[in-house]
Amino acid sequence: MENIQDTIKNDLVFTLNSTCLDENYHPASQTRLTTNFANLARGDNRQQNLRNALNMINNRFNALAHLDNPKGDRYLVELEIITVTLSIDKKNGSNDLPMIEVLKTNIFDRQTNQHIEGIAGNNFSSYVRDYDFSVLLIEYNKNKSSFTVPENFGDLHGKLYKSFVSSDTYKEHFKMSPIICLSISSNKTYTRTEYQHPVLGFEYLQDQYSITDEYFSKMGLKVRFFMPQNSVAPMAFYHSGDLLTDYTDLGLISSISTMETFQKIYRPEIYNANSVAGQIYQPNLKHEDYSLTRVEYDRVERSRLAVEQGKYAEEHFIKPYQDILEQWSANSAL
Repeated sequence: MENIQDTIKNDLVFTLNSTCLDENYHPASQTRLTTNFANLARGDNRQQNLRNALNMINNRFNALAHLDNPKGDRYLVELEIITVTLSIDKKNGSNDLPMIEVLKTNIFDRQTNQHIEGIAGNNFSSYVRDYDFSVLLIEYNKNKSSFTVPENFGDLHGKLYKSFVSSDTYKEHFKMSPIICLSISSNKTYTRTEYQHPVLGFEYLQDQYSITDEYFSKMGLKVRFFMPQNSVAPMAFYHSGDLLTDYTDLGLISSISTMETFQKIYRPEIYNANSVAGQIYQPNLKHEDYSLTRVEYDRVERSRLAVEQGKYAEEHFIKPYQDILEQWSANSAL
């Protein structure tokens, strides 16, 4: 046990793998199947699903990057699925444990024939987060009259994430810190401000923090809410640096076009609604005035798999290494 403890104290070993997300994509065995892109890549229409989603991303990107782009076809967004595995006891031959999966955007400029680096993060998937929200939180509140959050909820996940982002592995592959772009909360109210960013659009303020906001804050991430031009609802942008100055316009556009497309597919009631969010806005998943995309998405399966994958994390990660992880988390300065 001492050898394993020394290893995790001093040397969490992260391994990074990259897979191209195109119309020929097939989910790998370690991919979280609740991930947006994995959900699209199953069934008889998997290839058409992916092709339609990628076309939506490229069309939205070119609409936002309209300068010197009269035909709306100058840019092509290329997506990489970044899979991160963690080894706790590499020296003693432990298995690599799936940790997180994110998307990396890259931009190809057809006019200059150059590739432009985009942003890592965007879609965020995590087995430990599945465990926290779909297993631990549910069990903790079973038979309780009011909903509460366990003490230290999200501490381990947050420290693991920050350990990866500050690791040499991350720094070798990415120049900028991640941006994670999610849907806004359906039980919060958002008020539009007077501030308008040239790319991100109008900023909205949330009336109170959500559990997700608190959870992501333990990952070292702040949140701001923006509704880009010609969008119908604001999105949540989680970031660690300065959202407005640390990233290029094209990088931000790549995140917006990618994640807005996924939200239109996954939550059309909010992001493909036929009316635009007003100055005061509360999203509603029961909203009926919306349009469907030409992309099939199984939301019921997504919810079911979140529980299954949370239990997988519990069986293969949380329970076997519980003592070691708790000691590492307690000693971690992150």
